[in-house]
Amino acid sequence: MQREEKHFEMTLDAVVQRLNDLKLAVLSMIQKLEMEYMDINWPTFLDNFAIISSHLTSLTKILAKEQCPPLRNRTVLPLLVSMDRDETLVNITEGRVPVFSHDIVPDYLRTRPDPITEQKMQQNEQKAANLTNEAAMKQVTQYNKVVSHVLDMVSKAREEWEIESSSRTGIQQTSSMTDTQLLVATVGMGKGLQYKANYGPGPGPGMMVPPSIRGPTPPMGGPSMSPGNVQQQLGKAPSAVKTNIKSANQVHPFSR
Repeated sequence: MQREEKHFEMTLDAVVQRLNDLKLAVLSMIQKLEMEYMDINWPTFLDNFAIISSHLTSLTKILAKEQCPPLRNRTVLPLLVSMDRDETLVNITEGRVPVFSHDIVPDYLRTRPDPITEQKMQQNEQKAANLTNEAAMKQVTQYNKVVSHVLDMVSKAREEWEIESSSRTGIQQTSSMTDTQLLVATVGMGKGLQYKANYGPGPGPGMMVPPSIRGPTPPMGGPSMSPGNVQQQLGKAPSAVKTNIKSANQVHPFSR
């Protein structure tokens, strides 16, 4: 009897220690999610999740040992139920349970699930027990077929994505630096523009003619206007100043 009690106490101590480690790991993960959600990355999140998983695995191994007494055979009874605040209980539960009252005892000392949950579990167990071996194998075959089909689709999509990624040499070029430099040189310095040779003074080859001194556009089939002809036309234009002075002398003659 003393040996069983000793094993029971050792098991409880180990379970409590693993539960404390698990609680600290969960608190650390929650704190990182709340405080470092801008800087946390996926590998760090996976590391914290792996720590929690390892604590759960250790706890399961402790409870699955042969030396561990079956805890289901143990009954937990409340020694004191009161509506008053218990500071010791507050410190033990870290402020989660301030009062050990009649409303809290059924929830915290429950050794069986809720009636609704227990009823659903019994229905599922009864349904599984009534299922024949042939029907079970048929369902397993259909399930494996669906899973294989989904796996083939995912594998095919992955292969296509890998082939596309490997064949992609880089970002497709949508502009040419040579053509851009040639266009800038043509607009700014007239590079590449050709003019026909003409007689008389005028702009030399490679120079652009402003629109203000360009001549009128010749009709279809008529002679073209060269820059020299444009300057001759400008030289033959009558002076508006002389015409106005002459008109003024005619209207108001000087009398001696």
